[in-house]
Amino acid sequence: MSDLQIGLLVIGAVIVAAVMLFNWVQERRFRKQADAAFQTPAGDALMQSGAAPRETHMRVEPALHEPVIEADEQDEAGEPYLQIEPAHPPASHASPEDAAPALRTASSVAPPIPSRPAVSPAAAPYDELIEYRVRIGSDGVRANVFADAFSHARTLGKAVRWTGLPVGAAEWEEIQPWRDVDYQQVVVTMQLADRNGAVQEDQLSALCAMLQNTAQTHGLRIACGDVAEAIERAQAIDRFCVDVDVLIGLNVVARGEGAVNLTRIVHQAESSGMALGVDGVFQLLDSRGEPLYALCNHDAEPFSATAIEGQTSQGVTLQFDVPRVPDGIKVFDGMVAFGRKLASEVGGILVDDNLRPLTDSGIEKIRTQLAQIYERMEARGVPSGSRRALRLFS
Repeated sequence: MSDLQIGLLVIGAVIVAAVMLFNWVQERRFRKQADAAFQTPAGDALMQSGAAPRETHMRVEPALHEPVIEADEQDEAGEPYLQIEPAHPPASHASPEDAAPALRTASSVAPPIPSRPAVSPAAAPYDELIEYRVRIGSDGVRANVFADAFSHARTLGKAVRWTGLPVGAAEWEEIQPWRDVDYQQVVVTMQLADRNGAVQEDQLSALCAMLQNTAQTHGLRIACGDVAEAIERAQAIDRFCVDVDVLIGLNVVARGEGAVNLTRIVHQAESSGMALGVDGVFQLLDSRGEPLYALCNHDAEPFSATAIEGQTSQGVTLQFDVPRVPDGIKVFDGMVAFGRKLASEVGGILVDDNLRPLTDSGIEKIRTQLAQIYERMEARGVPSGSRRALRLFS
């Protein structure tokens, strides 16, 4: 190799190192500018996150004896909901020296007029366990500014929530781009996991890049969450969900080579309060309209609204979606009782997925396994049937 080639290699290496150093310096400068831009006054709920520092929220890997994570805030029905950051304390009254000047006379001095206390808005809804967050601040931005991003977010493959704090308001609301509303703060979150798996880095990066373009176009302040940290959280919660995502099936089949009377089963389902869905499956619903357990036909033909007298089937299956059902053990017991009633009505037998008759001891083993699953869900901060659980197991 000639001296000229060696010299060119050295010069190239120096240039590459200089470019990497320049990019590193620029990144640090950008982060400092972003942090400075979001250091807003105390009344700014978006820029004052009420959550504790990251190191105080230790993630716990799925285990039967893992420490309990703080429970979600409770909604009016008593169901755990999104983890809401604490609201900021109300601002104190102004001191007499800061009050509006009073009129003075020779004989008296009017007392100072205290200023009206500032209203401290509630913190934006944000579930730190299952969401990635992007915060956007402005002096007032119209909802329709986010119309294109709102539509594009639907194509990213994970649930995205849009919440905003209207100018002069104290309560956050769901953003609808077609409304004539101005927002001083906006929070956009993407769900980190569902039954399709954990969120991918390109999905989070696409959301952040899309919102950065919107913010740059309209002169808004923006702070995207740490993508790498969010990916870690997504993978951890996805591993946990895989471990507890269980579907229990109980079958009512005929004894021997016979068939069960489908007409009688339909009558029993209807008299027990089950509703027939458009998919031809009966479901027992709770007060929220969420399924507790389902009843489907073994044969290819689904149930119909009109029962044909004398219609038969190879059997029927009762299905119980474990993580989506509140008070699951009680619901499971109710499903077993209903299955036994169906079996008695048609002269069949209640069996498991391997067509083995379900005995009392077998049912008790399932109840024990259910109790263990529900303990793990409680410890992880995802109570069965809670809104957080319904989002993760969807």
